[in-house]
Amino acid sequence: MRIGTYNMISQLYGTNSSKKSNTATSTSYASFRDEVSFSSVGKDMQTAKSALATTPDVRESLVNDIKTRMANGTYEVSNEDFATKLMSAYASR
Repeated sequence: MRIGTYNMISQLYGTNSSKKSNTATSTSYASFRDEVSFSSVGKDMQTAKSALATTPDVRESLVNDIKTRMANGTYEVSNEDFATKLMSAYASR
């Protein structure tokens, strides 16, 4: 710990024993309070976080539909759509 830093902190909080404190300065230090405030962005982030916590990661209705169609052999994928998506994903790298 640096001594200079300690002196600055003691001056800030008025804990330096070499100073004589009068009643006016001692009451001004007592009036300080810690406060916490959140911005509107922080509140929006908290709302979004709580909404995501209640939302499932997988949309079961879509997954179950595809699984059923695959099991029945009725699920078909267009080769052209697959190739287009594959090439766009490759190009975006």
